[in-house]
Amino acid sequence: MEMDTEAKWYVLHTMPGYENVAKENLERVVEKNNITHRVFDIVIPMEDAVEEKNGKKVIVTRKLMPTYLFVKMIYGDDIWHRIVGTRGITGFVGPKGRPLELPDEDIVKMRLEKTEVDITIEIGDQVEILDGALKGQIGSVVEINKEQLTAKVSIEMFGRENFVDVNLDEIRKIN
Repeated sequence: MEMDTEAKWYVLHTMPGYENVAKENLERVVEKNNITHRVFDIVIPMEDAVEEKNGKKVIVTRKLMPTYLFVKMIYGDDIWHRIVGTRGITGFVGPKGRPLELPDEDIVKMRLEKTEVDITIEIGDQVEILDGALKGQIGSVVEINKEQLTAKVSIEMFGRENFVDVNLDEIRKIN
C-alpha cells in the first residue's frame, strides 16, 4: 500500500449540481471512518458576482468550478475506495481516475491555502476593487478578516449602501 507522508491538494469530480451534497457526504465518510487525521480540508471554490434578476442587479455567490471539489489530504491507496465510493463523487481528476496532486501555483491562484500577508489596509480606508464583477468600484473598508484575508467593503450601488466581501489582494488603498 502506497501512502504520501504530507498533505497535498487533490481534485475530485462530482455529479453536476451535487457539489454541496458530495462535500457533506465526504465529510460524513471522513468522520465515520475516523480519517480526520488524513483529510484536512474539503473546499468548493466560490466567488461573488453581480447578476440581473427580475430587472434588478443582485450580488450572488456562485461556484467557481462547477462539478469539482478540492481536498487537502494525506493520500494513500487505502483511502481511495472510501473517497470514490462516496455518494455524489464520480472520481479523482487524474489519469485512469488516480489522483494527481495540484501544483503549488494552482493552489495559490485558487486561494486554497492561507498565506502570510502583510495587511496594510485598515478599517475606514477608501479602496478600489481591482478584480471581478465589481472591478473599478470605490468603497470604504468596514471590516477585515485577517484569517480569511478578506475585507467587507461598503459600496454605493443601485442607489443604496451595499456590503461586499472581497479578498485583500483584490482591493487597493486609494486614500
